[in-house]
Amino acid sequence: MCGIAGRVNLDSRRPVSEAVVRAMCDLLAHRGPDGEGVLVGGPAGFGHRRLAIIDLSPGGRQPMVSASGRFWITFNGEIYNFLELRRDLEAEGYSFRSRSDTEVLLASYEAYGADCLRRLRGMFAFAVWDTRDQVLFLARDRVGKKPLFYRADADGLSFASEPKAFLAEPGFEPVPDPTAVSHYLSLQYVPCPYSAFRGVWKLPPAHYLIYRGGAPEIRRYWKLRYAEKTRLSEEEAAEELLARLKEAVRLRLISDVPLGAFLSGGIDSGTVVALMSTVGTGSVKTYSIGFDEADFDELRYARMVAERYATDHHEFVVRPEAAELLPHLVWHYNEPFADSSALPTYCLSKLTRQHVTVALNGDAGDENFAGYDRYVPRPRDEAWRAVPAGLRKKAAALATAIPALGGRDGWLGRGTEWLARRAGSREEQYAQGMMQFGPRLKAAVCTPEFLAEAGRDSTELLLDAYRDSDAPDFLDRTLDVDVRTYLPDALLVKVDIATMAVGLEGRSPFLDHHVMEFAASLPAGFKLKDGVKKYLLKRVARALLPGQVVDRPKKGFSVPLAPWFRNGLRDLLHDVLLSPRARQRGVLRPGMVQRLVTEHEQGRRDWHDQLWNLLMLELWFVRFIDGAPGRARASA
Repeated sequence: MCGIAGRVNLDSRRPVSEAVVRAMCDLLAHRGPDGEGVLVGGPAGFGHRRLAIIDLSPGGRQPMVSASGRFWITFNGEIYNFLELRRDLEAEGYSFRSRSDTEVLLASYEAYGADCLRRLRGMFAFAVWDTRDQVLFLARDRVGKKPLFYRADADGLSFASEPKAFLAEPGFEPVPDPTAVSHYLSLQYVPCPYSAFRGVWKLPPAHYLIYRGGAPEIRRYWKLRYAEKTRLSEEEAAEELLARLKEAVRLRLISDVPLGAFLSGGIDSGTVVALMSTVGTGSVKTYSIGFDEADFDELRYARMVAERYATDHHEFVVRPEAAELLPHLVWHYNEPFADSSALPTYCLSKLTRQHVTVALNGDAGDENFAGYDRYVPRPRDEAWRAVPAGLRKKAAALATAIPALGGRDGWLGRGTEWLARRAGSREEQYAQGMMQFGPRLKAAVCTPEFLAEAGRDSTELLLDAYRDSDAPDFLDRTLDVDVRTYLPDALLVKVDIATMAVGLEGRSPFLDHHVMEFAASLPAGFKLKDGVKKYLLKRVARALLPGQVVDRPKKGFSVPLAPWFRNGLRDLLHDVLLSPRARQRGVLRPGMVQRLVTEHEQGRRDWHDQLWNLLMLELWFVRFIDGAPGRARASA
């Protein structure tokens, strides 16, 4: 787990500056506190910041050059099956100078080219430079666990684990991308392939990029398939799922440094801890986060799992004063990011890093096995769908005539919002339900000039993902959409940034592509059955976890923002959102922002999600856009 950066000047052929590459890596130092390396030659330059996990010796240092001298590599991630790949390569005549997975990855690329990606089992973002053919190759793992950004200009192409690295490049000016900002307001994250900075792009998960000069070529190498379903019985499927999860956990225990696990009190992380205790050796170190507000606190459920498996358990309580960390988080997240659980995730990561360097987690259990409430059909929605489409559209048209700021707490506000969202197909309804600022609310809050420049409505991004799915039913299509949008662009970003900000490696057994492919092959009824979410996973977990943990209603890893904004965070909200600088951005209508703040503080409406969204956006503007670029380059 590391930070990578680099540059090739294939258009101008100018030599790459070693000082610039080193400065790019300095801005990623948090991702790799254990060492640094820079390799420059002619029109190419690679940099690396190392978090040493496998082979702590100097033999694991990067950038690394192949034995033939032809290929360079800079790599972020872990290849869990590297020992198996190494044996295969040795049988083909390759020899190795280190015990690192980096050297195995480099040899795999030399042996198989882009086809090596299909053989990899792990999380990765890496760059390879072919010194003979003068070709740059970038690749990102199947689900997008590890980030990779790039930008092209008149000289060539730069890449990095985080876009803040580009601030070190003399030719880069941090300018906001209106389309990306608009998508952020809707979705609470900037979706791939956009970035918040104009001219900077994310390489999509499961894709690789080839750059020979001119325009880069981007190609997909993997995709989940839902159309072909397993014929296993429920009992057989449960046995197979348990076996795959055990293997995924076992592979993620390979480490030359201490490791532990995040324990939330839910099924996913609880199952991971249970399997770590089963397939590993010694007591598992577990780490949990909680709140003083009882409705948001899950520590007692985490303790149940910790006690059952006699883990070395640690806890931390997050309070409103933790919001003092927000400027620090804004710097680390690089882009506006409105999942408020990023705050406790960072606190949890910081606590965990005091004891271990690697932490397993339960990410992707919900997207694989249908764990969110939004996957469960609601009776009133199904009844409404029985109404002829023409009548539904007329009712929705009438609802849209009522101002969006009519509120969502009163019966009129809730009713009109419900009707407005249900005029179209089930796919359109789901897409609308994922929006923090839907089209109507965004039109009320944003300036017409900004909306005109932003362009495309964000719902179309999700509808495109629906159209691209091969899933035979709506539930699986929706899981497919979330796996390709919400999971990599929101949840995985949240955990990668929070963990890497403190030099902690996060590992996710549920993201193992063998587990995900098996989950995709399961009939929808094995995931959601008679209203029971994660049906098959719960069957597996019932033998591993206390019944109170398995059977309790799902509670998201959320923050008590509503009361915080009326109390401890009230001054911050006013100082940031209602400042003269914020009013002059040209993105939001100041009067509407004032109205959201006032209605929330007075308890007339609950706008806490929207206010957090706007707060994080303005803090991002202040940190990265205001003033000269050099002002943003000094790390928090």
